[in-house]
Amino acid sequence: MLHRDGMMLVIDKPAGLAVHAGPGKGGHLMELLGALRFGLPRPPELAHRLDRDTSGCLVLGRHRKALARLGELFAGGRVEKVYWAVTVGRPPAQSGTIDKPLLKLERRHGWRVVVDPRGQPSVTDYRVLGGTDRLSWIEARPRTGRTHQIRVHLAAIGCPIIGDSTYGRGTADLVAPNLHLHARAVSVPIHSGKPPITATAPVPPHMRDLLAACGWGGE
Repeated sequence: MLHRDGMMLVIDKPAGLAVHAGPGKGGHLMELLGALRFGLPRPPELAHRLDRDTSGCLVLGRHRKALARLGELFAGGRVEKVYWAVTVGRPPAQSGTIDKPLLKLERRHGWRVVVDPRGQPSVTDYRVLGGTDRLSWIEARPRTGRTHQIRVHLAAIGCPIIGDSTYGRGTADLVAPNLHLHARAVSVPIHSGKPPITATAPVPPHMRDLLAACGWGGE
């Protein structure tokens, strides 16, 4: 648990745990939320989503009023989200903005997200925090909340995220088997007139070695 108050929880979701039931038979986070009632009659619910293989900060609303408030904040772009990624390749600049519309394509054997002018407006700010001659440690701050946004945006500038078998197949997925994308921090202005609630999730074990190689000095 990274944060708890009367309105919301912030938990540290492990990589590999889906938030919803999918086509497979594996477990998912929704099955576990009953243990997080902390005295309330109903379990908390998701205020947003993370991909199954993304770790880190996940916000839950504890009741309907809280969920409505969180929905407004997320939809209005007022929740600040910070992600850390380790990628193959280096961006064209030390910092910048990726402004590329994204479109979800349904295919016979599943779906994927692509950069397409017909897609939804999608914007990600990034900066390089460290790296090696081959890898980059990148901080990404999405301004919009599209599915797979950071994964597709970084791949589109030649920096696929390590372990990404969908958008980095044949390059990034050969470096390590697990996706190196972590929801490092979240800042939520849920209480009017008070400073935002900020939570930070520790780096997961599977990302520590490559982050250290890129210059991360530990928690």
